[in-house]
This record gives sequence, C-alpha cells and structure tokens, in this order.
Amino acid sequence: MRKEVKALKPHVSINVRNVTESIEFYRKMLGIEPAKVRTGYAKFDVQNPPLNLALNEIPYNERGALSHLGIQVASTDDVLAVRMRWADEGLITRDEM
Repeated sequence: MRKEVKALKPHVSINVRNVTESIEFYRKMLGIEPAKVRTGYAKFDVQNPPLNLALNEIPYNERGALSHLGIQVASTDDVLAVRMRWADEGLITRDEM
C-alpha cells in the first residue's frame, strides 16, 4: 500500500533576465518579501494563494516558453481589489474584458 503524498503547494520556477528587477516586481505584485535571496536567485513563499515561486537569473535572447501566470480569485470584487492594490504599487494592469 502506497503512502498518500500531501502536496503543500505548487512550485513555479521562471527564468528572468535580472533577478533584482524581478524581485522588485514580484514584491509589489505579491505584497510580500522574498523568503530567500542569493546571487541570481530568489524565492517567494506565497501563502495566499499557496505558491512557491522561484526566480532564476538566466541570460537569454528570446522570449521563454511561458506565456503568463495568473491567480484565480473568487469574485469580480476580488479582481478589482487586487487590481487597485497593484495600481497603488505602481504596477500597470491591462483589462481584457
């Protein structure tokens, strides 16, 4: 009989051109500080929604395979609240309604 594995949260690792600039962006977007930072690497341990987000500084010339990342929320009111918080942080949002 196999032991059931309890998944804690998804892990997403993305390549970025500049980890310092990316830390600043994700700090504003997520509203939290990174849990770990070292040369060329940062990790955000997001609680809501549960996510382990890693940033790896990798030089590249072309766009990566990742199209986008999103956060599903419960309601339109939640979308608008997050959008307002991001705007307050100086992030540019784009409506696709």
